Amino acid sequence: MGYVSTTADYVDLDGDYGTVEEVEVTCTKDGHYEESFGTDEPSLKRCAYLLRENCPRGESNYYDVNP
Repeated sequence: MGYVSTTADYVDLDGDYGTVEEVEVTCTKDGHYEESFGTDEPSLKRCAYLLRENCPRGESNYYDVNP
């Protein structure tokens, strides 16, 4: 268990009612990514939580999700 760096990509997706901003946060260790609607700090934190919960290696890392 340790801190792992990430990259964040900001994308626009077509939703039911128009374009929606989203962030995709990718683990630099294994390339696994999670996505969340929005582009602010809570969205980044949600992605970090999802990376920890859904790590394909079964690791319990902490993720650095600075914008």
